[in-house]
Amino acid sequence: MEQNGESRLKEPLLPASSGASPAGASPRKERKTRKVMFSVRGISCASCAVSIETVVAGLKGVESIQVSPLQGQAVVQYRPEETDTRTIKEAIEELNFEVDELQEQEIAVCRLRIKGMACTSCSESVERALQMVPGVKKAAVGLALEEAKVHYDPNVTSRDLIIEAVEDAGFGADLISSGDDVNKVHLKLEGLNSPEDTKLIQTVLETTEGVNHVEWDTVEQTIKVAYDPDITGPRLLIQCIQNAAQPPKCFNATLHSPPKQREAERNHEIRNYRNQFLWSCLFSVPVFLFSMVLPMISPYGDWLSYRICNNMTIGMLLRWLLCSPVQFIVGWRFYIGAYHALKRGYSNMDVLVALGTNAAYFYSVYIVLKALASSSFEGQDFFETSAMLVSFILLGKYLEVVAKGKTSDALSKLTELAPETACLLSFDKDGNTISETEISTQLLQRNDVIKIVPGTKVPVDGVVIKGQSHVNESMITGEARPIAKKPGDRVIGGTVNDNGCIIVKATHVGSETALSQIVQLVEAAQLARAPVQKLADKISRFFVPTVVVAAFLTWLGWFIPGQFHLYPKHWIPKAMDSFELALQFGISVLVVACPCALGLATPTAVMVATGKGASQGVLIKGGNALEKAHKIKAIIFDKTGTLTVGKPSVVQTKIFSKIPLLELCDLAAGAEVNSEHPLSKAIVEHTKKLREQYGSHSDHMMESRDFEVHPGAGVSANVEGKLVLVGNKRLMQEFEVELSPEVEAYMSETEELARTCILVAIDKIICGALAVSDPLKPEAGRVISYLKSMGISSIMVTGDNWATAKSIAKEVGISQVFAEIDPVGKAEKIKDMQMQGLTVAMVGDGINDSPALAAADVGMAIGAGTDVAIEAADIVLMKSSLEDVITAIDLSRKTLSRIRLNYVWALGYNVLGMPVAAGVLFPFTGIRLPPWLAGACMAASSVSVVCSSLLLQLYKKPLHVEDAPRPTDGTDLV
Repeated sequence: MEQNGESRLKEPLLPASSGASPAGASPRKERKTRKVMFSVRGISCASCAVSIETVVAGLKGVESIQVSPLQGQAVVQYRPEETDTRTIKEAIEELNFEVDELQEQEIAVCRLRIKGMACTSCSESVERALQMVPGVKKAAVGLALEEAKVHYDPNVTSRDLIIEAVEDAGFGADLISSGDDVNKVHLKLEGLNSPEDTKLIQTVLETTEGVNHVEWDTVEQTIKVAYDPDITGPRLLIQCIQNAAQPPKCFNATLHSPPKQREAERNHEIRNYRNQFLWSCLFSVPVFLFSMVLPMISPYGDWLSYRICNNMTIGMLLRWLLCSPVQFIVGWRFYIGAYHALKRGYSNMDVLVALGTNAAYFYSVYIVLKALASSSFEGQDFFETSAMLVSFILLGKYLEVVAKGKTSDALSKLTELAPETACLLSFDKDGNTISETEISTQLLQRNDVIKIVPGTKVPVDGVVIKGQSHVNESMITGEARPIAKKPGDRVIGGTVNDNGCIIVKATHVGSETALSQIVQLVEAAQLARAPVQKLADKISRFFVPTVVVAAFLTWLGWFIPGQFHLYPKHWIPKAMDSFELALQFGISVLVVACPCALGLATPTAVMVATGKGASQGVLIKGGNALEKAHKIKAIIFDKTGTLTVGKPSVVQTKIFSKIPLLELCDLAAGAEVNSEHPLSKAIVEHTKKLREQYGSHSDHMMESRDFEVHPGAGVSANVEGKLVLVGNKRLMQEFEVELSPEVEAYMSETEELARTCILVAIDKIICGALAVSDPLKPEAGRVISYLKSMGISSIMVTGDNWATAKSIAKEVGISQVFAEIDPVGKAEKIKDMQMQGLTVAMVGDGINDSPALAAADVGMAIGAGTDVAIEAADIVLMKSSLEDVITAIDLSRKTLSRIRLNYVWALGYNVLGMPVAAGVLFPFTGIRLPPWLAGACMAASSVSVVCSSLLLQLYKKPLHVEDAPRPTDGTDLV
């Protein structure tokens, strides 16, 4: 059972998060690892990279090394107590390479939940506070997500100091996760009766191999353990705790599921705003009735006019008493927010609300006190303005929080895909099943063997080792058809097994699964700020001061003309004077302005769009990629694996010498076996099938030495003492191999059939050729046509020959073709097009297209499912269908349109609302906006922007392509 897919067990389904701590970093053993990056000159080919990796990997203390020949860089992970950067550098220099640059870095990452942010000014203040902390390299704060992601140097600062900086800025902060708890388990402990027991358990766990960190919660009697999944797992940790007890004591540990922090805090915030609103209504509604309703209903309201002392009435006193709790208890949050904002030198919505309510409240107090002291003074109080204003703003915040919670619905659904339990199999020494145990999915460990029956979900990522079935992966990749699975195939956690029983070996568990990586990728995307957000950021810097000045000018603009009787006296409502009318206009301007709507216009739309995209198999890495995608005017497609199915096969062979066919293929496969290129794999597979036809069932290929990849040309190697060249015409020309007319004719004939001709030369003599065919994807033609209708031009860039490239391009409808180009050349072509002012996207299969994906304005990795080169791409298309290229661009366009609509509404509301609140219409129509109604309008504007973003949940794919039967070719021998 071990051999099926065994070579692929260690390959990650998705690359590990950049925040992950190195495996085995154990505090008790001080085995911290560090990463160093060298810039190396003189790397000319893959063999140079291999030689560097071999030498450096052999040094004591070096855990891993990766060398990029294209970028001329080497990244080394090492243990500082066993080696240092100088030793590593000298080892590379001894191989006659020049090390120009030495850059050492140790960066930790933590995510924080930020409480109390109301608008863009708040998020900017938190970001500034974080960036001012010594040792913080980068900080990103998401307003809609209410999170911050901080990259920092752990040698300079700590998580506690970072949290303290946020709290000093006037906001709450809780740690969500850090780099050292990527793989962690929460355990509930029973049987502990003394501090000695607690210390014993902690010591046992800390000395257990593979445990990185132990955190104890004495109140809940729970323990959080971060561990290395390559060494240990949850079940082994529970066993260690149980074994630590000495009779008669008995320790027990069970899996503890802490409440989902984000959901719990969201619900707490919703309840908090709801309760505050209800409490404010308890006082505000009577104030409103006593001031606006009952005085108009005689005789029911006459008692409010009874005088207590001088001109102070019962109504005044009741309104004062009822308004004060709303102003200073329920509304205290606005004072706190305004204080911290002004303390840090910026202004936000809380400043506007505090100014407006204070102006109304304290002017009303002045009226009451003057009425109390004078028997002739008559004035109108505005207590209802202050109380109703606070109530409406709290109602708006309550509705806004409820709506914002729905923006992450798609992400929540993804996190809930994994099943709660799994069926674990146990085996005897002979490999026979001896038991089946149902356990929690969180207790699964790497290399566990699990049984998945029809109709159940796959609990974790793994490889099928027995059985066949079809698996529905639509919830992860968006692929509508169930995918056939057989031994050696991978399965993804959260997908549904349709019709067969399969036995799966777990390869990735916990936070390493594809599902967890997708969720982390989307969460990171939602934190990334879109360039279009800069408009709101710029406006927010001067928005509140401008509103305060406008409110003051409005007051002056009405008060001074009123004092000099420059407008008719009948404009002033009864029981008011010119000062009070001017004050009401000024307060209305203060509270009608809404910076929150501007701040929420972009992040809420990005949150909904990235979540919706993820549910359809399109992973968009942040607002920057989302915004750039809508500007795309040209798309460059790779051929193999992108426009074609990506599973080439040898369909014809040709011999040009007396060498036997099997020997020719054996030598070619011996050279190609070390290459990951799809064409290389096709040759190796063809050789295996040919051996079976000749009665040989061995999978072992001939040994090769001096293996070298020639990008865009082929490979060379020494096989059985012979120089074997396998590649195209350019490779033969590089090695000065003569091409006879017979070879040239066969190449032309093959390429006209849209096949790739691979030449095989032995000791610089061409002995044969293999024709390889890779059928087109059935949807390719329709997708290219649809892109044309969207105003986007399609270009094909491939390393294949011109004849094959032109034939494929003609079949799908692409007019512009560049052939025989190596990976670096593809990147150069992209840069040439960018110089012409075009926004260029690159669609590649993530195998050898990383330089081009990185060079493009928008890189889209397609076709390899969860094996895509995520680091290089801006957008990851989980399934191999080209229709998702259109989905990504169309979703981007719809999102940007929605963001613009949000801005039009938010800006338009402020542009129109402030003049109306200032009384521009009052002289002509008699219409004015009372402060309490202005506050209601402000609350409604934020809610409307969030609801507008939520409409993106209704997004539908613009193109659905039905799968057509794919052509197959037989293999001919010529």
